[in-house]
Amino acid sequence: MEQKLNISMLQISSVVGDVEANIMKVEDFINKALPQNTDVLVLPEVWTVGWSCKHFVESSRYEILVSDFLAKISRQNYINIIGGSFITQKNGLYYNTCPVFDRRGNLIAAYSKNHLYSYYGCNEGEYITKGTCPVMVDIDGVNYGLTICYDIRFPEIYRAYAKAGADVLINCAAWGAKKPIPWEMMTKSRAIENQCYMVALTQSGYIENGEYNLGESRIIDYKGEEVSSIMEGEGFSTGVISIDEMKQFRQKSPTINDIRNNYEVKILCKN
Repeated sequence: MEQKLNISMLQISSVVGDVEANIMKVEDFINKALPQNTDVLVLPEVWTVGWSCKHFVESSRYEILVSDFLAKISRQNYINIIGGSFITQKNGLYYNTCPVFDRRGNLIAAYSKNHLYSYYGCNEGEYITKGTCPVMVDIDGVNYGLTICYDIRFPEIYRAYAKAGADVLINCAAWGAKKPIPWEMMTKSRAIENQCYMVALTQSGYIENGEYNLGESRIIDYKGEEVSSIMEGEGFSTGVISIDEMKQFRQKSPTINDIRNNYEVKILCKN
């Protein structure tokens, strides 16, 4: 039987600093407009609190509430959820964490952001701690490599997922509106160079202090072509992906097999 999946992205504009309002917003979208036959629902980075680092630590006290909410909607709708990210706390340290819930509401994986964005006035690294390693999770027999936002600038993590057998690469983001070209180019490049599907989902709308999220969420296939997208505003976008077609393409053009184990650079100096 051909292996096809319906992946739905929910692009929203989070209310900065108001976890309960954002939970209500996501629940309302799901109750009113969740696309039929969704297999996997993906949410954006820090959808619970918005891209405002000063609110991160305080928002972590809602960790159990958010987890229980995601588990509930997984069970109620019999869908898998890649829960974007929210701020978690362990042993006095805070992390930007992406949880994964199966169709029965079980937490089956969690990935904490490996690269923290602290440039151009942002200071994520002052509030939270880096995750320690990549995390790949099997959802209904398909391997998903998890990443968050700024991770997209580090192709090494995606290559590691490809070598480990990833089928779908996930990047949940809150990407700034001033950087549309890097967002589009890097997400498509990660898909092409690793011959994987890429789900690149970001928030939309106003943040604070004159800053906006980009929107422009896309599902991209293993050739870099868009399967589905939502460019502005809030709402769902659903794409059907075919794991069998991807594997057939890989057999015709098995570039992953040509990766060398070592790329040591020979440095030549003028005398």
